[in-house]
Amino acid sequence: MNKSGKILAVLAHPDDESFGMGGTLAMYTRQGVEVHLICATKGEAGEVDPEFLQGYDSIASRRESELLCASEHLGIARVHFMGYRDSGMPGSKDNQHPKALINAPLEKVAEEIVAYIRKFQPDLVLTFDPVGGYHHPDHIHIQKAATLAFQAAGDPGQYPQTGPAFQPEKLYYHIFPRRFMRVLVQVLRLLGTDPSKFGRNRDIDLVKLAGDEDYPPHVQINYQKVKDKKEKASQCHASQISFSTQNPLLRRLTKIFNAGKDTFMQAYPPVAENYRAKDLFG
Repeated sequence: MNKSGKILAVLAHPDDESFGMGGTLAMYTRQGVEVHLICATKGEAGEVDPEFLQGYDSIASRRESELLCASEHLGIARVHFMGYRDSGMPGSKDNQHPKALINAPLEKVAEEIVAYIRKFQPDLVLTFDPVGGYHHPDHIHIQKAATLAFQAAGDPGQYPQTGPAFQPEKLYYHIFPRRFMRVLVQVLRLLGTDPSKFGRNRDIDLVKLAGDEDYPPHVQINYQKVKDKKEKASQCHASQISFSTQNPLLRRLTKIFNAGKDTFMQAYPPVAENYRAKDLFG
């Protein structure tokens, strides 16, 4: 079934789209929805094995290429790079880089997103949850900026230099069930692995994630019919395949809890906590 409409996804790094809400984006593009993606950085702070840099002059150029590859599989109409630098995880030296996203004033980042919204005029805006999924500083910063931009875009008195006011209909936060993290923490402890130092760089604290509040799962999108597109898009990010995606146990647990579905909280307009739907446009 084809449908008209426009979606703007506002994310932080190459691979956020594929490892996150990629199934949803692929499902809607398949139905004829026009999807644009704002990517705030090019993932410069990520670690890349030397073999993946052959033919590229930097990590940024490699990851840009991977994102453009993924966007083709997901059917994304256009990728817009904002030109900021990856800030890295909390406490890393990348936090101090003058071009790091987290060092950009929130109002400035929001203004740039407002300009995209007013030009593209999307029906829906999608971004991270308030803790950025796993407390990545860039995820949190771009989420705050996207929320601020959504609220400002329809007000002609705010950022008038970015064009005529336009108000998207809905704002969604992509979420995942914290019960998955709680189960994973217990399993890792049984296996003798420290869940507070998880991932390729041992900089993800799963214990902290497991303690986060659960956001209401207002909309659940079943993307089984386009699961192959999400998988192909994820494979484009070969340089980012890490412990978290290679670990057999984690892959099995992810399949159990995910099962080809993405979950979103409807941030605007507000709905009852027990509201449930199966379509972002519903």
